[in-house]
Amino acid sequence: MHIRVTPAAALAAALPVIAALALTALATRQPAAAPQAAVAPTPAPRPSGPPAPGFEGGGAWINAPPLALERLRGKVVLVDFWTYGCSNCRNTLPALRDWWRKYNDQGLVIVGVHTPEFAHERDLANLRAAVARDGIGWPVVQDNDMRIWRAYGNRYWPRFYLIDHTGRIIYDHIGEGAYDATERQIVAALAAARDGALKQEPPTKDGGRRANARPACGDAAAGRQS
Repeated sequence: MHIRVTPAAALAAALPVIAALALTALATRQPAAAPQAAVAPTPAPRPSGPPAPGFEGGGAWINAPPLALERLRGKVVLVDFWTYGCSNCRNTLPALRDWWRKYNDQGLVIVGVHTPEFAHERDLANLRAAVARDGIGWPVVQDNDMRIWRAYGNRYWPRFYLIDHTGRIIYDHIGEGAYDATERQIVAALAAARDGALKQEPPTKDGGRRANARPACGDAAAGRQS
């Protein structure tokens, strides 16, 4: 026998089933999780660089008696690896002269480490003449045997290493350029030296801050471009 069911009757028959399913869903639904408070990210610590090598193994000094890095604790030291025959090195001199003029009385010490490539650059008289000609008033140490160069693991002319008042390398830069960035690092290091804001954690094996490299006189192993 064929029975025809109207839509209304079908809906009436289905209502109890729908209601039962809805009650089951309400009974088994998990409560919503409570909102979690946002957690602020932990500030990144200030980079802690390695302890800076000293100037042992260097030769003659110009513009100052021999300096020991240990005696410069409390000062901010900018080490500049250069050679007077390098055009890129000469291009950094206006910035170096400006920093020496502005910050020498505030505790900045610049040390030019003159590591020659060619034979004529090894001559002390030639170096003295270049220092006088270029108006270099900061201490310069001759590094003819590349002992200081190797102690720093350096391979480029010019290269800056900034050493804080505790004797750690906190920044370095290869080549020309980034003068504003380097000056900001100098100013920050001088401020830290004055107010003791720099943390006193022990130096790490590696770290520090490096700006992007700009034109340099090349790799010592590959030969300098000038």
